[in-house]
Amino acid sequence: MYTRTFALVFGIVFLVVGIAGFIPGLLVPSPQPAAIHAMDGRLFGLFPVNALHSLVHAAFGVYGLIAYRSLNASLIYARVVAIAYAVLTVMGLFPVLNTVFGLMPIAGNDIWLHLLLAVIAAYFGFFAVTRESATAADEPSRRRAPVR
Repeated sequence: MYTRTFALVFGIVFLVVGIAGFIPGLLVPSPQPAAIHAMDGRLFGLFPVNALHSLVHAAFGVYGLIAYRSLNASLIYARVVAIAYAVLTVMGLFPVLNTVFGLMPIAGNDIWLHLLLAVIAAYFGFFAVTRESATAADEPSRRRAPVR
C-alpha cells in the first residue's frame, strides 16, 4: 500500500467513525466526565467519544480524502496524523490530560488505538515515502518513442 492509498483508507475510516459517533444506537453511556456532554458515550462500547471527538474524526477523514489527490498532500497527511495521534497517546496516559482539558475523552481503549494509528501513519509518512520514490525511479518510462 502506498501513501496515497493510506490517505484514502484512513480518510474513509475516520469519516465513517466520525459519523458513527453521532449515531445514538452505537453509543453506550460513559462514566467518564467531559465538559461537552453532547453525544457522550463509548463508541461500540469500547472507545470514549463525544460530539467534539466525533467532529475531529470526521475532519481527519475529510482531510485524508482531500490529501489522497496527490503524493505530497498524502505525505503531509500521514505525518500530521502520526504526530497528532502520538501526542494524543501520550496525553491519554496522564489523568490530568486524558480528557484534553475537559473537552473530549481520550482514555482507556483510545490510548492503544491512538498508538496504533500513530505507528501506521508514521510508517507511511516517514518511511514508505523512500520506497515509493525508489520504486518510481526504478520503473522504466511508460512513454512511447516518437513515431517517425
